[in-house]
Amino acid sequence: MVGPNVTLDKIPRLDTRNSSVDIDLIGIAKNNIETRSAAVAFMSYNTMENLLKPDFFNTSNDTIKTMMSTVISATLPKTTNTKLTKPVNFTLKHIREFDPSGSLSCVYWNISEWIVDGCSVLETNSSFTVCSCVHLSTFALIMQTSPSESDLELDLLNLVCVIVGLVFFSLALLTFVLCQWSPGVNNVARINLCVSLLLAHLLFLLTQQFLSLIRPQKVLCDVISGVLHFLFLSGFVWMFIEAVLLFICVKNLSQISSKQSKVLSSGFLCVIGYMVALVVVGVSAAVDPKGYGSEDCWIKKDNGFIWSFLGPVCVILALNTILFICIIINLNLTLKNLNAEVSQMKRTKIMAFKTLAQFVVLGCPWILGFFTKDNKELEILFLILNSQQGTFIFLIYCFLNDQVRQQYRKFFRCLCCGLKSNTINCVRKKH
Repeated sequence: MVGPNVTLDKIPRLDTRNSSVDIDLIGIAKNNIETRSAAVAFMSYNTMENLLKPDFFNTSNDTIKTMMSTVISATLPKTTNTKLTKPVNFTLKHIREFDPSGSLSCVYWNISEWIVDGCSVLETNSSFTVCSCVHLSTFALIMQTSPSESDLELDLLNLVCVIVGLVFFSLALLTFVLCQWSPGVNNVARINLCVSLLLAHLLFLLTQQFLSLIRPQKVLCDVISGVLHFLFLSGFVWMFIEAVLLFICVKNLSQISSKQSKVLSSGFLCVIGYMVALVVVGVSAAVDPKGYGSEDCWIKKDNGFIWSFLGPVCVILALNTILFICIIINLNLTLKNLNAEVSQMKRTKIMAFKTLAQFVVLGCPWILGFFTKDNKELEILFLILNSQQGTFIFLIYCFLNDQVRQQYRKFFRCLCCGLKSNTINCVRKKH
């Protein structure tokens, strides 16, 4: 603040940790003829960019928008004549890595969106940018970059893989529900695993496809991220339950279809499968309700809230990996004791293949997610394996299941017979 007896001879600079402002407060004070005084308030908001997101900057071209600075605000309190004598210069430190190919825009907040009217870039380098504005308001620095060809290819691959995975999740579910299974087979874990991951992948796919419409609806975005948290966590819990049931089966290969329902009832499994995820999400939401609703409508990574998802996932992946190793060891010991009959060996090889494929079904490849940063090859492998859990479930439990294949053959024979004769009697004669 300056008064009528000010002795300053140059424009003062106000600094915060990540920004500064140069304003002609002396000239503004002289324009206030009655008081010959003026005051400026300069504020920097540490996490405001999470609320006033760069996607509120509407542009005609389809670009990736990134907030490059903290949000700042400058006002002239207790000043009658607030007309600026000179443009105000803001120096904004970059809070994210600078992309030389990107386009920087100095923007200010206007009711519900970021706009550039009256602001321009004076100077920029890899560390900071100087913005010049002819008015005071709330300001920020936004960078626009075009999606790279590799990113577009990865997005297309992700879309195709997820759709294929959803198809096989649906086929597996139909098979589990419609086929007649022997009393000793308990498919409750597989059915609920398919349901959880089918809904999770479908909701995630739809959210990403309509992200530009969903993101401005903050409440909807928060709800979606919470539901995704629950669905993915319940999917991982069902992976663990499936690992336990598989371990019980492999303990004695000759009784691979042992009655699992006597060990763990379906009702008890359902309570575990969904209540664990529900409790984790409920506690997380109670502790930090603002942890949901990132720019991708997922869990926010700041303040460690992402560990409300990664923590349980790490524990389950570690347990599933241990159980998978135990399954391999037990299976290997069993194979050594089997007679080398052709039929026996054929069944054994199929069982070995099924067990190895369980590596994907049990979610073990999700471990790759911790190593995909800056590695496109691992990211592609991670994407393919984890989007195809439904494919492996269908392959192991449906396509390679003799009982299911026989029912499929019956169904197609009946279908062909019905099409040829257009009568049910043909079906009865055949079967």
